[in-house]
Amino acid sequence: MINMQLIKGVAFDLDGTLVDSAPGLTAAVDSALYALELPVAGEERVITWIGNGADVLMQRALTWARQERATLRATMGKPSADDSDIPAEEQVRILRKLFDRYYAEHAEAGSFLFPAVAETLGALHASGLPLALVTNKPTPFVAPILEALGIAHLFDVIIGGDDVQNKKPHPEPLLLVAERLGLAPQALLFVGDSRNDILAAKAAGCRCVGLTYGYNYGESIALSEPDVIFDRFDELLPAFGLPYSELQELKND
Repeated sequence: MINMQLIKGVAFDLDGTLVDSAPGLTAAVDSALYALELPVAGEERVITWIGNGADVLMQRALTWARQERATLRATMGKPSADDSDIPAEEQVRILRKLFDRYYAEHAEAGSFLFPAVAETLGALHASGLPLALVTNKPTPFVAPILEALGIAHLFDVIIGGDDVQNKKPHPEPLLLVAERLGLAPQALLFVGDSRNDILAAKAAGCRCVGLTYGYNYGESIALSEPDVIFDRFDELLPAFGLPYSELQELKND
């Protein structure tokens, strides 16, 4: 358990925690794969690749697509590779450039707040608790998504994937948040949906909440052993002494 009286700030992951970004990410990934004449993956598969930033997402997508294409070619009696194939190292670089182009088109329209996120963040912000966002998503995409969803103004600190040398699960992003908020790491609570979030929090010396509804590579968040596990985002409110009724009042304002 966590002694919430010792918590002086809260940081949140983005994808799978605050935002269902799978539709936009899937559209961009599949558009990039299609442009390279590779099999498209679909949302159910792309969800299992989310969480380590765009470069790793592209590596996972390309590895799967090349294997899928090789399997399809084998069923037709063709060799797994074609003489005209671009080397994988070059292909992944091209794929990343294509992804950035397509994600710029789909990021805002393909991102949706999970239930009770806006109201819960609003209540925490109104209570005077400083809030931060920590994501491995490329930094240029972060602010437009937050603005489009109407929650950008609630955060005192925003750290994107390009703002640090080492992304989660490295502790650097959370230590940077603690520094900017003027807090000791143990006074910062990190809320996330994946093992990378929990590993980053533990490495930084922060307490952590694991959410069960996100994109945790198809595995239970309990396996990462966060300090607390919540099924709903608004369970944060009573944890900080803010009743669910306050959430309803904010909805009616």
